[in-house]
Amino acid sequence: MKAIAQSQFDLILTRLDAASDLPALRRAVYECREILGVEHAVYHWVSSAGENYSVCTYPDEWVEHYTSQDYVRIDPVILGCYQRFDPVNWKKLDWSGRPARQLRQEAAEFRIGNQGYSIPLRGPNGQFALFTLNHTCDDVVWAAFTNQNSRNLILIAHAFNRKALELEPVRGRDAAPPLSPREVDALTLLALGHSRAQVAQALSISEHTLRAYIETARRKLGAANTVHAVARALTRGAIIV
Repeated sequence: MKAIAQSQFDLILTRLDAASDLPALRRAVYECREILGVEHAVYHWVSSAGENYSVCTYPDEWVEHYTSQDYVRIDPVILGCYQRFDPVNWKKLDWSGRPARQLRQEAAEFRIGNQGYSIPLRGPNGQFALFTLNHTCDDVVWAAFTNQNSRNLILIAHAFNRKALELEPVRGRDAAPPLSPREVDALTLLALGHSRAQVAQALSISEHTLRAYIETARRKLGAANTVHAVARALTRGAIIV
C-alpha cells in the first residue's frame, strides 16, 4: 500500500459530486475501494429523521449476519466513533469484552480485514455517519497508508456525507447554499483547524487561489469574514465536521 495520487482522489470526488441517487452512491463506494486499493469501503449514516442507510462493499452474508445479531449495539467501532470527532484506527478501540471479541472473530470468518480506519461525521439535526476503510495487512503497513492519506480520506468522507444529505428527501426543501466542491473542501479544512497554508497544500492549490475560493464562499453565505463563513456553513449543513 502507498500514498494515493492526487488525481485519483480527485476522481473519487468527481464521481461523488455527480451521484444523483442511492445506486450512484453505492457505485461510488465500490469505485472508492478500487482506487484506494483496499478490501472494503463503507459509508453508513443515520439521517436527521433517524433512518439508517448504508452503502458498502462488505459481503451480503456478513451484512445480514451483523444485522440479525444486532451487533450495532456492541460494536466497538460504532460506540468508539460516536464519542469521537477525529479518525479512529480500529486497533485503538476497546475490543476486550467478550461480545466484542466474538464480533471480531466472526468478522474474520466472513473475510473482513484485520485493519480498519473510521472517520466519524456529524450533520444538522443529529445526523451521524461513518466512513470506513477495511483491509488485511500488518500494523506498520496500515499505519503508513492511513497517515500518508489521512487528509484526503477526510475529504472523501465529507464528500460522501455531503452527498447523502443532498439525497435525503426531507432536506430537499432546505438545501444548503450552492457552494462548489472546492469551496466546501476549503471551508471544511478550515473548520477542522488547518491553517490556510495547510489547506492550500492539501488541495494542491496556491494560497492566492484558496483566498478566491474563501471569498466566493463568504459572499454566497452572506458572511462578514472567514470565521463567520465557516460558522454559517456549519449551521446550514453546507459543511460537516
